[in-house]
Amino acid sequence: MSDLLLYEHPLSPYAQKVKISLREKAVPFDVRLPEGIGTGATGGGFASANPRGEVPALIHGGTAIFDSTIILEYIEDVWPAPPMLPAEPAHRAKVRMIEDVMDTQFEAITWGLGELNFFKRADGPLKAHMEAQARTQASAFFAMLETQLGDADWFNGAKFGWGDLSVVPYLNGAAGFGIAPAAGSRLARWFERANARASVAQTRKESEASVGGMAQVDQAVKAGLFKRQYRDHRLEWMMKSGGREIVLSGLETGTIRFTGP
Repeated sequence: MSDLLLYEHPLSPYAQKVKISLREKAVPFDVRLPEGIGTGATGGGFASANPRGEVPALIHGGTAIFDSTIILEYIEDVWPAPPMLPAEPAHRAKVRMIEDVMDTQFEAITWGLGELNFFKRADGPLKAHMEAQARTQASAFFAMLETQLGDADWFNGAKFGWGDLSVVPYLNGAAGFGIAPAAGSRLARWFERANARASVAQTRKESEASVGGMAQVDQAVKAGLFKRQYRDHRLEWMMKSGGREIVLSGLETGTIRFTGP
């Protein structure tokens, strides 16, 4: 049993970033699903570790840390080898900006697709419209990522690192909904290389195994047993992509709640 505990959900790209980093550094850790996750009333050690009530949260001995980026920084400080951040300040800034874009913009796309397909928030023409919006938006991000990648093997440059582990969970999430980089593109080749790494492959496998557990989650939402957290970027995506009535309906029924960034 490790002295490192990660509160997570396998489908969370934020938690996946942390797991990939720990596995790249060969740091042993235990994982735990927070008590009452999705109910809006989490408790236990998780509630103490993260007042936002969102995964991930990391417990290391007597130290509790929340927010995936802060956790990644802590991991880098405590276990510096192999480094996930590039050596040069400009390159460090680049991968941190890539992470921020994925965390605060691309994440909203995959979240929205989950709302449509797992939580059954819409069907028919509205669902088709919002999925088309997601595909168009994702394609624009793919173009941006391909530019950032350039001719390098990795977003970090010569070696896999922070930039790569910040992108691959989100692209795997989108691919699960049938949205992926164009075959033969530089980004597609990077995507294949990234998923071939043991750290990513194991994390992806855990995520895919948990998808089956989402089959009846829409029923739990309708029964009032599960609430969805709409961070600001998720709310913005829903409103801009045609989901205004979905948000208003969720507020009326109490199946949607808002949270901080």
